[in-house]
Amino acid sequence: MARKQKKKFFIHLVSDATGTTLLGLSRAVLAQFEDIDPTQKFWPLVRTERQLERVVKRISNNPGPVIFTFVCEKMRKRLSDRCDELGVPCVAVLDPIIHSLSSYLGIHAKGVPGLQHVMDDAYFKRVNAVDFAMRFDDGKSIDGIKKADVVLVGVSRTSKTPTSIFLARRGIKAANIPLVPNVDVPDEFFTFKRPLYVGLIASPNRLKQLRHTRLRTDKNEAAAFSENTYLDEEKIQDETRKARRLFTDHGWPVIDVTKRSIEETSAEIMALLQSKRDKEARENE
Repeated sequence: MARKQKKKFFIHLVSDATGTTLLGLSRAVLAQFEDIDPTQKFWPLVRTERQLERVVKRISNNPGPVIFTFVCEKMRKRLSDRCDELGVPCVAVLDPIIHSLSSYLGIHAKGVPGLQHVMDDAYFKRVNAVDFAMRFDDGKSIDGIKKADVVLVGVSRTSKTPTSIFLARRGIKAANIPLVPNVDVPDEFFTFKRPLYVGLIASPNRLKQLRHTRLRTDKNEAAAFSENTYLDEEKIQDETRKARRLFTDHGWPVIDVTKRSIEETSAEIMALLQSKRDKEARENE
């Protein structure tokens, strides 16, 4: 049976801000379609008519669906009109959300591009959280554990550090504690009331693959571990069993990251943190 040929097409992401929202939305939408081979064209920070004209010309050279976030009505109309001429869809992805909120709140949206990136208190909170994640990576300080919003606990290669950084970009102070064979973590590290402790786990086979890749690419890491111990599947199974036992003893939520992206793991952690904070708020009423 002949293999079905994938449908090739261009998709254009046009934004008057950084375009981060568009990139995430396009990934989510395109993932819903099989047998496609999109070529994504990304046009961020388009804020003048001259910049827009250059983008419009490039869209006309490679016509394809356009999704955009513009607040300037004149630029929105120019882009929409040109897409109509080319016969391609043109979607203002934030409009339904903004209109619904505006109707509910009885307030008009400001219509200022890039407001989510202004250097306000929330921005500096995110910066501080990233700095916190870097300073208190790998259980470097009990002070970091004490002050964290979230503490991630897991064996090597369960994505503790990248998850901490991702959470930090959401303004959440995350520290992490590595579980290393024959290295005892002081009990005090696991007893603080402020942070949400989350156990991260993965299948032994997946951990072995990740560790093998890490040893091949990081000579310092390779020197720090005995390959026979670090990559031995039975020993990895023993590590994961002990980790699960620790998580159960403390009653922590556990997330299996074997088939999860960093974004999915972080989303679940943020939901758990919100539930914890809501419960604490109810108890303090």
